[in-house]
Amino acid sequence: MLKIYKFYLSTFALLFMCITALAQVNFGTVKGTIKTSDGASAEAVEVTIKGIANTTADKSGNYTLKNVPAGTYTVTARLVGLAPASGQVTVTAGSTAVLDLALQASNQQLKEVVVSGGKKNKYFAKESQFVSKMPLNNLENPQVYSVIAKELLADQLVTNFDDALRNAPGIDKLWSSSGRGGDGAGYFSLRGFAVQPTLVNGLPGLTNGSLDVSNVERIEVLKGPSGTLYGSSLISYGGLINTVTKQPFDNKMVEVNYTAGSYGLNRITADVNTPLDADHKVLFRMNAAYHDESSFQDAGFRKSRFFAPSLAYKVNEKLSFLFNAQFLISDGTNPTMLFFNRSYPLRTTTLDGLGYDNRKSYTSNALSMSNPVTTVQAQMNYKISDEWNSQTIVSRGTAKSKGYYTYLFEGVASVNNVPVSGNGIFSRYITNQNSTTETTDIQQNFTGDFKIGNMRNRIVAGLDYYLATSINNSSNYALFGSVNPLVPAAENLTSQAADNAIATAGYGGNTRSTQSIYSAYVSDVFNITPALSAMASLRIDHFRNAGLSVAAANRYGQTALSPKFGLVYQVIQDQLSVFGNYMNGFKNVAPINQLVGGANVITTFDPEHANQLEAGIKSDLFDGKLSGSLSYYDIKVSNIVLSTGLNQYTQGGDQYSKGFEAQIIANPFDGFNIIAGYSKNKSKLTNAGANVQGRRPVAAGPEDLVNLWLSYKISHGAAKGLGFGFGGNYAGENSIVNDATVGVFTLPSYTILNASASYATGAFTFGLKLDNLTDKEYYKGWTTLEPMRPRTFSGSIGYRF
Repeated sequence: MLKIYKFYLSTFALLFMCITALAQVNFGTVKGTIKTSDGASAEAVEVTIKGIANTTADKSGNYTLKNVPAGTYTVTARLVGLAPASGQVTVTAGSTAVLDLALQASNQQLKEVVVSGGKKNKYFAKESQFVSKMPLNNLENPQVYSVIAKELLADQLVTNFDDALRNAPGIDKLWSSSGRGGDGAGYFSLRGFAVQPTLVNGLPGLTNGSLDVSNVERIEVLKGPSGTLYGSSLISYGGLINTVTKQPFDNKMVEVNYTAGSYGLNRITADVNTPLDADHKVLFRMNAAYHDESSFQDAGFRKSRFFAPSLAYKVNEKLSFLFNAQFLISDGTNPTMLFFNRSYPLRTTTLDGLGYDNRKSYTSNALSMSNPVTTVQAQMNYKISDEWNSQTIVSRGTAKSKGYYTYLFEGVASVNNVPVSGNGIFSRYITNQNSTTETTDIQQNFTGDFKIGNMRNRIVAGLDYYLATSINNSSNYALFGSVNPLVPAAENLTSQAADNAIATAGYGGNTRSTQSIYSAYVSDVFNITPALSAMASLRIDHFRNAGLSVAAANRYGQTALSPKFGLVYQVIQDQLSVFGNYMNGFKNVAPINQLVGGANVITTFDPEHANQLEAGIKSDLFDGKLSGSLSYYDIKVSNIVLSTGLNQYTQGGDQYSKGFEAQIIANPFDGFNIIAGYSKNKSKLTNAGANVQGRRPVAAGPEDLVNLWLSYKISHGAAKGLGFGFGGNYAGENSIVNDATVGVFTLPSYTILNASASYATGAFTFGLKLDNLTDKEYYKGWTTLEPMRPRTFSGSIGYRF
């Protein structure tokens, strides 16, 4: 392995020297800081040299314009609602010119502009540094992604992560966070495949519970296989979910918010930001949340305490450090899910026939589980030159599951002791979870932005080491009563009764397994012309399966290559582009101990591979007032490992997933914002068992999904600061069981409507929200049935100073 890494390092060093040697120095850089008239940093200000370069000031008001030809230019800073500020600068080849600008407005006036709704198209993010592991404008990126901004979450009074994801086209919940070890986060369908929110700031961020939204700057939903830049362990063939956290900025700010609502919702959040030294080189931010909530069912609760400190230290103009941490302590009952039998015909294939009462939890508050989660990230950024930057990152995460986990599984009926069908009676199983998942990730990235002749290159080259360790000391699953939805009965659901059942089942023993991945990747976005750009990327990934409790035969390694290509042509520069891509995703499959001829046999498998072709258009029209994308994609996954029976697997299945997605983010007039999306997905399995051949996979979710949110905030007159919001989601029919042997259980389509009202005056904000206006009864599932919340009401009050 050391030889492999020496080869990687030598290759990248050679590449670095060759590209640097070719880079011409006919271009320079302009940088500076945008401040308000009272000296505070002004963020989100658009900075441009007309026809040459443009960017957006960061939270500290800093901006950088790269690859500016030698000459004298006018630099302009603009923010809707304020007068622009301009200044002249002379750029010389191979050097950096500094120009600071001041807006003719105080910090308080700047806040009022944003609060009153003057910020144009506030739900749209022009640029992301995570999607392609480099700063890249959306119109230049051949990959489709959706951004859920913190402004949208604030307008919707969102208090949980699952509700936040409703705003991204093409994504739908399969089931809620179960809290159990290893895979306790929620599952969602995306482009026909199951995906979990496993990335924080582009790095591993596993959780056995639900993420808290108080520290969310934005959520990025990347569409399509993304193995080339993100590997195989934390993504799906349909895409990935990356949570970007709030970072320190150069200003003092304190914001507190209290939210109360239906079913015992009691939530307090605080956001504190401040410089820690006189020179403002050390910046600190803390986000915290206190959350208590009961279930809408007859039992169930969730309590969580969340702290997220962040520290930024700018040593000098070249060197800076960033530290992020998140500490989540949660306790609660796992959500009620009815697991259908997957081997025998269902007793009924309709909700009416099942007779399930969605207000019944079939658990008690005594059967709870805690899920402490810790994530720590440390980052060092070093500016090698005006064209090259180095980024070194270390990430460490720990997710634990401790306590009772229960689920309900449909039993089978039998004739002469031979199972023939499901009997509609659900056996309750319980385990005492005691497991820990630990992750370590180390990355070294070099990013460059330079020109070779007239061709601009933006490149990232990196090395990535990922280690995941699973430690499991949980009990075996114990039978703990049964549930007949048609004949409710009283049960003894105390912790003492649970302990007695678990003692009879015994413990499964201590296990410890590890998976490590060594990777190297390179990606280059180069402008063939100012309007035409291409992306070429490649990753090599070496996977190792090991662990103290893993048998020697299971210790296995395999290597996979993952390419990615894309083309973008800007039909109207910085306004309208057409794009196409080829993207690859893969999955390293660990050896499986399965039954063959009545004996346990260790079976190894080749990596699975997903290949996507996609084409579409992106827009940022009318001075940013109308943005969006239209795309058609075609994904084929080959070499799928399929389950053919209890503890029996085979490789060779294929899955096809095709679809269309559309998203619009608009600001037609002052204060009015729209975000809307539609997706249609067709998925089927081939080369599979006869029971699922040609059928839609149950992880694919509904074929049709619609999301819509309209908001209007009055920015002038006596009613200034008053706002309203309305929208919702539509989901088509969803076959949560789809099997020739078992049957087809289809959930009906549904439409959920939500509304909000808000008022902002001075430092105060007030909000009201009504979710599920029509009190619609609806369900989610993935060979399971989970009831969703009925109508809920919440109100909030916030103060910022």
